[in-house]
Amino acid sequence: MSRIAVVTGGTRGIGAAISQALKDAGYTVAANYAGNDEAAAKFKEDTGIAVYKWDVSDFDACQAGMAQIEKDLGPVEVLVNNAGITRDATLSKMDKSMWDAVIDTDLTSNFNMTKSVWDGMKERGFGRVICISSINGVKGQMGQTNYSAAKAGDIGFVKALAQEGARYGVTANAIAPGYIGTDMVRAVPEKVLEKIIAQIPVGRLGEPEEIARAVVFLAADEAGFITGSTLNINGGQYIT
Repeated sequence: MSRIAVVTGGTRGIGAAISQALKDAGYTVAANYAGNDEAAAKFKEDTGIAVYKWDVSDFDACQAGMAQIEKDLGPVEVLVNNAGITRDATLSKMDKSMWDAVIDTDLTSNFNMTKSVWDGMKERGFGRVICISSINGVKGQMGQTNYSAAKAGDIGFVKALAQEGARYGVTANAIAPGYIGTDMVRAVPEKVLEKIIAQIPVGRLGEPEEIARAVVFLAADEAGFITGSTLNINGGQYIT
């Protein structure tokens, strides 16, 4: 019987690539999404992956959604906290709603989602929690105090969580992607995109599938000695 994996924000962009890669690796995958019903329906039709709709910033919705997945598919053994949003502005122009929205969706959601599966993972003696952070959570980015804070928080979250889960066979790790060639990134003006690529030593954007392969690696049974780590995948743009 294949292991059950849940990917938040799992029907578009990097999340869609992660969901597909896990399925291809033999996992039974459930992809969460928040709002785009049309995109989710097309993803389900194209991939055969089950989709579930709820807002990851809502604690009760996360508990209910995960309970439904476990009822439908079985105990969740791999959780990929990928869902995220941006609300960019300098601090002078950022209002509290912009701050709250990003912190709630990009950081608090890690608690909401992980809380629903953590005790079960510990009891069964196996689990993988993987949080998708960002290069801007590692180095910071002007105009993104909310996003950078949330994504840095993702890294701190897995460092602490790893210490709680290690003796139970449950690992927690983060991946910090650089600029990845999603539809959103490729849609920026050509001159802006050229400036972004000029800062990347390998000379190109990353591909969603490159992040997805790293998730499959960290999710594997054989990755049990890797925990509390952050894997930076950014083409050499920022080296730690």
